[in-house]
Amino acid sequence: MTITIRSFAKINLGLYIGPLRADGFHELRTVYQTIALHDLVHVRIARGEGVEIRCADPRVPLDSTNTCYRIAERAMAALGAKGRAVIEIEKRLPVQGGLGGASANAVATMLGLQRALRKQLTGAEQQRIAAEVGSDLPLFLVGGTVLGVERGEEVYPLPDFPVTPCVIAVPEIGVSTPRAFADWDLRIAPNQLTQGDPSHRIKKFSRELSAWLNGQGLEVKTGPVSGAPARSRGRVGNPLLNLVQTGIANDFEQVVFPQHPELFEVKCALEQLGAKYASLSGSGSAVYGLFGSRVAAEKAARSLKKRGIPAHATSTLTRAQYWKKLFV
Repeated sequence: MTITIRSFAKINLGLYIGPLRADGFHELRTVYQTIALHDLVHVRIARGEGVEIRCADPRVPLDSTNTCYRIAERAMAALGAKGRAVIEIEKRLPVQGGLGGASANAVATMLGLQRALRKQLTGAEQQRIAAEVGSDLPLFLVGGTVLGVERGEEVYPLPDFPVTPCVIAVPEIGVSTPRAFADWDLRIAPNQLTQGDPSHRIKKFSRELSAWLNGQGLEVKTGPVSGAPARSRGRVGNPLLNLVQTGIANDFEQVVFPQHPELFEVKCALEQLGAKYASLSGSGSAVYGLFGSRVAAEKAARSLKKRGIPAHATSTLTRAQYWKKLFV
């Protein structure tokens, strides 16, 4: 039996890079938001052993460097399962686009394997395996709006935002996340050290997020993943637009835009086309804009396409929508 899973993308609502840690990773603060754009991942168990990756996109590795391969090995071992895990990936999301495509593919693979094998890992086991494979995998075990801390792998469910129309522009540029971090350490981090506390942006983000939660009348009672969801005390409006308008930003823009000025031009174009907020997602190259209506988002996407910029009108996904639509 083949299990098919929608592998939904994410955007980052602000991303603050902190000091380099002893383990070689950076301290991060970000708010992840899942969106409706997705790949399709097909999972089945065949005779034999090992892991087989299939994908028509030549940019996707088919060996052990693929996140799906690595997570399948770990999941099969944790489940005590036998057989050959065959994973076929239908790529619709850009490679190296900052939308978490590879990470979402991996989590979809782990969920698909459990259903195909009719065996279930505990939530803690799934989180452990996901965090071992990559920093932004665990968010896809939560969905909706998610706070990411530490190196991004420690995740906390935030209050669900109303569904918000957005445009995802995907210029055909690949941006390497390791290279972006290296550029940050080379160009930005030394300047921070001369200005005192290098973690000041982390603290700034925390203050802004806390102020937003209080201002929205939102009450958060949660632990990592397994805690009770945050609750609203009745404030109206669109808290997503209120959050991004607090001034949160993506630190990667400081190193990615100078190298790829065309991405900055896309951000400006989204703002000119009526986006309430526009930003690089992750380290890019995808740039997104949040809009006040579906009609405005679709009009903006058409305008970008006329300029030769691939773009998609879509929307954010609440946590309930994410899990309801995950399995095809």
